[in-house]
Amino acid sequence: MANPLVGIFRVKELRERIIFTALMLIIFRLGAVLPIPGVNVRELNAYFLSQQNSGNAIIDYLDFFAGGAFSNFSVFMLGIMPYISMSIIMQLLLIVFPRLKKISQEEGGRKKIQSYQRIGTVAVCLVQSFAVTQYARTISASGQGVNLLNMDIVRFTLIAMLTVTTGTMFLMWIGEQITRRGIGNGISLLIFAGIVARLPHALWELIGRVRNGDLNLVFVIVVFIMFVAVVALVVFEQQGQRKIPVHYAKRVVGRRMYGSQSTYIPFKINPSGVIPVIFASSILTLPLQIASTIGGGGGVPWLEAVSRALSPDRALYTVLYILLIIFFAYFYTQVSLNPIEIAKNIRENGGSIPGIRTERIEEYLTRILNRIVLPGSLYLAVIAVLPTIIQRLFDFPPSISYIMGGTSLLILVGVDLDTMSQIEALLKMHHHGGLTKKGHLRGRNL
Repeated sequence: MANPLVGIFRVKELRERIIFTALMLIIFRLGAVLPIPGVNVRELNAYFLSQQNSGNAIIDYLDFFAGGAFSNFSVFMLGIMPYISMSIIMQLLLIVFPRLKKISQEEGGRKKIQSYQRIGTVAVCLVQSFAVTQYARTISASGQGVNLLNMDIVRFTLIAMLTVTTGTMFLMWIGEQITRRGIGNGISLLIFAGIVARLPHALWELIGRVRNGDLNLVFVIVVFIMFVAVVALVVFEQQGQRKIPVHYAKRVVGRRMYGSQSTYIPFKINPSGVIPVIFASSILTLPLQIASTIGGGGGVPWLEAVSRALSPDRALYTVLYILLIIFFAYFYTQVSLNPIEIAKNIRENGGSIPGIRTERIEEYLTRILNRIVLPGSLYLAVIAVLPTIIQRLFDFPPSISYIMGGTSLLILVGVDLDTMSQIEALLKMHHHGGLTKKGHLRGRNL
């Protein structure tokens, strides 16, 4: 009876949510191996096997976020990244265009913005899917004896663009359903499931390289110890918070008088969680995929140059990745934790922060957030890139580096902590104990 895992399945609502989430994730994994109509699967597997042996960093990187669907040329080969990219663009547009922000604040405005976002996602998918068809044509015309297509290029282009775009929109729907009817964090769970699905293959490849003598066993042990340390650091960072004390005076609500009370506002060390990592990866994936698929075969020289410059094994990619993580840490914190709104709510409820004048609460909260976010974002960026840099020094293959690197660990641990906190909240709502014997999990919806 005291086992929290048993308690999960004793609660009907939670049991149904978990089963629904599992079914949606199974559908996602089935779609990741279902190829686009018109693709010769045998030739495709042979081609990507040769690319894997030659260590193509870009293919491994695109496969990392698509859960292996890119190298399968599946209906889900774009993954959920187009939707995330459009979410970022829409958030930026809301800041740049006051008219758009005003629409979002009107009654029913949120649904309007979501419809604009979906239309934008379709546009991004069409561009990326067209790039994929050009990549397929480049492979067939590469002179390597690969007959990738079973139909003419015009028909394949139309069918592939329709299929891949529909696949991404269906993934978006699955993510929304998991958030609404499952255990939450639908979009993040799809990325999480894609990474987890790639782990067994990466571990098996790692074992094979150690057996063949391609990798030193001592280096592998050192890297695994580093992984454990990174996981501990991520958990420590995700759980840490700064508590801002707030004192509420006596007030009358309706016919009842409420006495004075003291509480606090919990500001996490990294309020945005793993969202900066996902956003930064999404922003870099969009130009990289277009440049590598269209210009990778030498069809467009300047795109080929962009593809080489943005390759994940280059220094430029690492620098841009760090800068984008820091930028999105600040950006998302300002969007989700608006000091002006927080100060307004404190004043409206008769609250005050000890030692701070009421009219200067916004300034105080902004200063605290800036002090927290800067070290938190730098900490996040170091964790994201340091394991990957060390793996490059030890000459780990790209397929293993991306799956077992800092980015994947941040996403896996961050999403896992948020999901566990939601499950614990549902358990306590039904008067069950939490998932941990001491303390409680602190998470944030992604």
